[in-house]
Amino acid sequence: MEATGQHPAVNQYSEATPVPSQTSGTANELAQIGSFSFGHLAAMWERDYVERVVGGKALVAASTKQKYRNHLHNHILPRWAGTPIGQFRAKEVLDWLQEESGSWYMMTDLRNIMSGIFTKAQEWEVLPDTFANPIKRVKLPKKWLVYERRILTEEQTVRVLGLMQDPHRLISELCLATGARISELTGLQIKHVGVQCRYIRIEQRNWRGNIDSPKTERSKRTLTLGSLDGRLKLWIDALKDNKPEAWVFPQHDIRKPMWDSGARAALKDAAKAEKCDFPGFGLHSLRRANITWRQEVGGSSIEASQIAGHASTKMTEEYTVVQLNRQEQLTRRIQEKLSEAAGRINGPEVTATAPAQNLSTIDQKCLALEPVRSNECDGSTDQQGRRCFRNPVLLSSL
Repeated sequence: MEATGQHPAVNQYSEATPVPSQTSGTANELAQIGSFSFGHLAAMWERDYVERVVGGKALVAASTKQKYRNHLHNHILPRWAGTPIGQFRAKEVLDWLQEESGSWYMMTDLRNIMSGIFTKAQEWEVLPDTFANPIKRVKLPKKWLVYERRILTEEQTVRVLGLMQDPHRLISELCLATGARISELTGLQIKHVGVQCRYIRIEQRNWRGNIDSPKTERSKRTLTLGSLDGRLKLWIDALKDNKPEAWVFPQHDIRKPMWDSGARAALKDAAKAEKCDFPGFGLHSLRRANITWRQEVGGSSIEASQIAGHASTKMTEEYTVVQLNRQEQLTRRIQEKLSEAAGRINGPEVTATAPAQNLSTIDQKCLALEPVRSNECDGSTDQQGRRCFRNPVLLSSL
């Protein structure tokens, strides 16, 4: 639900409301500060940080600002606005987070916003350093996912894209080929497209018509298009306006960039038509597929992270889906190395791996439900007393 205004409990906190001043932290002074209501700090944080514009530029991106305000006014303030800051208890906050939140990520967002309000108050010397941030003691439970991390198979992806029409198909193909975020693609202008459309420069993003800097500094990057260069060139050549400042994907009013909702709906409808839709599937699933497949074809995790514009390789790890066929390939490569070693010991006629199979014919569902069997190892020795394998052995149980 979108926040439409300040919560009633905060309307009383005007800009003229006094705030606690920085003190030396004696017992009496801290007790006085502890009686100060959380709503006052929240109002100051929202006014002087979330809504603040400096030099014509907002301190907080529009998408982040909306998330902060929604969580603040729809969840946090209705419960905590009138609570004295000295009466916060970690157990009460944790119990509330678990009841209020629909996902682990929402729980994390709520906790971080509340903690950030206290932290900003200390940075601004509104609260003394001796005042312990009570939210830092709130330890969240183990992370869980609302939706399973999944991607379509290559065949499913081709069929789904084949049902779509431009510009939604081209946008989806660009998400898949480059790993770009949808907000980065809808924020593209002609000036961001390189020579002969061979690459694009990610310099901004479009969030519901609001043009802002990319999500992180590392998100500013150049992405090559591979075989999509011709498709993008044909698209741009056919635009009514292809001047440098024009949008690559405009609305009917060509002065405005396209929103992401149309492409999301088109992709979802195509997946449903192919009967391969699943909860959580969308354009971000194509970005996840790009990161996964880029590593499968030989790219390192560092390369995948930089191309994806992730702040760290840890985030890339969360995006990567190790598919069963990929596991099978890697397992067999290990077994081939062992087979070669056994051949050097026992002779070329001896093998330590099962015959190769055509992985493209392996049914992933069956592979997931039925573990690959291990053959028994013959423990006999040859004439030189060396251990040998008389039967092919699949060493997946080691």
